[in-house]
Order: sequence, then C-alpha cells, then structure tokens
Amino acid sequence: MPDWTAELVVDEELAKQLLGQFPELEVESLRPFAEGWDYTIWLVNESWAFRFPRREIAVPGVRREIAVLPELAPLMPIPVPTPVFVGEPAGDFPWPFFGSVLLPGRELGDAGPDDPARVEIGRSLARFLRRLHDAEVAYDLPPDGNRRADMSTRVPKTREQLDTLEATGIWRRPASVNRLLDGAERLARSEPSIVVHGDLHFRQVLVDDDMTLTGVIDWVDVCRSDPAIDLSMFWSYLPPQRRDVFLAEYGHVSEEQLLRARVVALSLSAALAHYAHDEGFQAVEREALSGLARAAAE
Repeated sequence: MPDWTAELVVDEELAKQLLGQFPELEVESLRPFAEGWDYTIWLVNESWAFRFPRREIAVPGVRREIAVLPELAPLMPIPVPTPVFVGEPAGDFPWPFFGSVLLPGRELGDAGPDDPARVEIGRSLARFLRRLHDAEVAYDLPPDGNRRADMSTRVPKTREQLDTLEATGIWRRPASVNRLLDGAERLARSEPSIVVHGDLHFRQVLVDDDMTLTGVIDWVDVCRSDPAIDLSMFWSYLPPQRRDVFLAEYGHVSEEQLLRARVVALSLSAALAHYAHDEGFQAVEREALSGLARAAAE
C-alpha cells in the first residue's frame, strides 16, 4: 500500500458537520480544494482553507502546526498558514483540524517558471529559510522523527526509493549517484538544533503569476533538525550554474550540509515522482523528474 494512502477522507457531509464547531463562521460555499499525503483541504467561502488529516501518523504534526505556526508567522518574510479556526475530534472524525486564511497563488510545479524565474524564486526562498533557521520559538519542538538528516537512515531509504523508480521504468540513476550515496552514508549524525520546515519541496511553495512567492505551506513536519534538510531545493530546483545566488542570500553552508541536502533532494524528488506517476499528476511528475536530474548531475 502506498505511503500516501488515506485512512480517512473527509467528504462534503462530514466537512459540514465538523465546520459546525464554528457558529461564527457562516458557510456560504464549500468545495474540495486540494489533497496531499497528509491532508484533505476544503475551501470555505472561497476564503478559508480547512485542513483535515488523512492519516493518523500526521496527527502529531497537525498539533505542532496548530501550536507553533502562530509563533512563526509574524517572523517570516513570506506568509505561512496560521490557524484561526481550530477544530476538535468529533463524531466520525477522531483527529484535530484547523482552518486558515487561503494563501493566494499556485504550486511551483504547476507554475512552470523559466530558469531566470527559478533563480529569483531561489533568492527569495533563501531569505525565507535564513529567517526560519534563525527563529526562536517558545513551543518545545521535537527532533525530526523521520531522521532526514541521519544519513544512516536516509541513504538506505533513498536507495529504496530510486530502486522503485527504476523498477517501474520511470527513471534510472547514473553511477555517480551510487558514489554520492556511499559517501553520504559515512557522515556522522548531526545535532537537531534548528527550527526547520522539515519537508520543503516544490509543492510546498506558492507563487503568483509574476513568480513572486506568496506562501510556504504544509508544516506538518515542522521540528528541530539540521538546517540541511530544508535546503534540498538548492539541488533539485535551481539551475546548477546559478546556485551561488541562493548561497549569497542564505549564508554559509558546510560541504557536509550540502551533501545531506543533496541526499534529501534525491529522496524527496523520487518520492514525488513515484506518487505523481501513480496518481496521474503529470506536472508534478515532470518537475520531480527534472529535480532528480538536477540533483544527480555531476
């Protein structure tokens, strides 16, 4: 069974029942808006995005989002979802959920920017990440339960993900990737000290028609870890010859951190390519495979 298989999907009837927890919110319109591995999202009155968990494994992350996003939002140079309506388990729905103001824009994978636009997106994203990684929050965030920065865990997982793509004929890794993974697997474990998004990739970043960043979404994996795990788009999204622009804005990144980030880039891109191929999301698959090629290139 794929990792993204939903355990519980909120349909329109259940969404209406749960929204009844907020008598101050008059529901004039309600429509399905989006879904991912962890959430089903319903749009209320074309203004409020309500995120309902799809899998029990995501629930601790949902609780962290509800607790920490109000702290982080005022510190960030780009909008993030801020819970305004916080719902409790009720009836047939056993998990918390929340509603936030709908952030404008569309996912990067749907926007299809050219290389100059990617460079400017990278510049803005680097400034955002510098602010995030410098942030201090009162909420006691845990270390990353997925151990993305721990190469003894992430490298074997990445090999498995790439094997899956090769078995389905989607992508074939060059020999250089095996050498890269062998080297990364020998890295010592890093300390989980910095506030990180935890799962940052092109589906989590929104842009408007001018390719200006309008939001960074899906904070269900927010935690403390090595900042390297948030830097994967340095490898998978930016034109290789202009990655210096990102570093000029973000600041110093060690060679070990760049290697960790590169492994995470391969891992996330492989997972997204597999998911998009199975679900028929062609734009996502195309961007994920392009990201794999960029991250793998020597």
